[in-house]
Amino acid sequence: MRKNILVIGGTRFFGKLLVQRLLRAGHQVTIATRGYAPDPFGDRFGDQFARVRVDRRNEHAMRNAFRHASFDIVYDQMCYSPPDAAISVRVFAGKVGRYVMTSTIDAYRGLAPSDLAFREDALQVQAQAIDSAYPWHDPALAIDSYVAGKVQAEAYLVRDGSLPLATVRLAHVLGGPEDFTGRLAHYVDLVRMRAFLSYTNAAAKVSFMEASGAADFLVWAGAQAFTGAVNAGDDGALSALDLHARVARVLDDVPRAVKVAGPVQPGVLSPFDFVEPLVLDTSRAKALGYRFGHTDEWMEDVIRHHDLAYV
Repeated sequence: MRKNILVIGGTRFFGKLLVQRLLRAGHQVTIATRGYAPDPFGDRFGDQFARVRVDRRNEHAMRNAFRHASFDIVYDQMCYSPPDAAISVRVFAGKVGRYVMTSTIDAYRGLAPSDLAFREDALQVQAQAIDSAYPWHDPALAIDSYVAGKVQAEAYLVRDGSLPLATVRLAHVLGGPEDFTGRLAHYVDLVRMRAFLSYTNAAAKVSFMEASGAADFLVWAGAQAFTGAVNAGDDGALSALDLHARVARVLDDVPRAVKVAGPVQPGVLSPFDFVEPLVLDTSRAKALGYRFGHTDEWMEDVIRHHDLAYV
């Protein structure tokens, strides 16, 4: 059935793939962005697609932009902090059928180390403190505040209860050269330069999914009726050392790596280097009917896309 859908964000990486899938399925899609990044949708989809230029952190602008609008689904790709969540509540409460917040595997990063994959209830959302005094919108603090901001945004939405909320906690998403994060490119560059990977723990595996898989899951999640948090990630978790070795094998080289002694903060040595495993338990999504793939099915292709970009 055709739905009226708003995507906040949607011009980069898997957000763009999400919009493409929704349009191809025949839905009416509006994207809300600041208008800085181009998108390819309008010429092809005509009246089925609309753009709203607005800063989602500006409550006055958001209220004006959506004063008379209602949506079957809102996908919020840009909810990064409790003030963002508060704006969504005040703008969309009573006007949406389903609100899907895109969150992250890193929401579990601050929890006690676990030998088991993290279930959704491992993060006690309602027990999270919400810091209203923190300068969440300071650009200089964007990286430092990312994880806490996502967790507290979810906590705000859950406690408020005004929106029919589903929170999608995505595994680390990898893609080809369109992946602006540069995380997989880091490992490709190491191999191409014949440089050594410094790593902390060879057994500290991390969950991943490919960009198109992330978009597919979001489309599916929007069409369901469940509420609350749900984990999404492919089978076949990899440690930083595993990923580096996989890149070397695909590029017909040998992995060069050295273990570092002593505690190191996550991500300092390389983007997916962790002291302890960070693996998602996806049993809730599977019980709801979703079937994930395996990293073996797409990892080689994604690595080769980066290698071609390198050349």
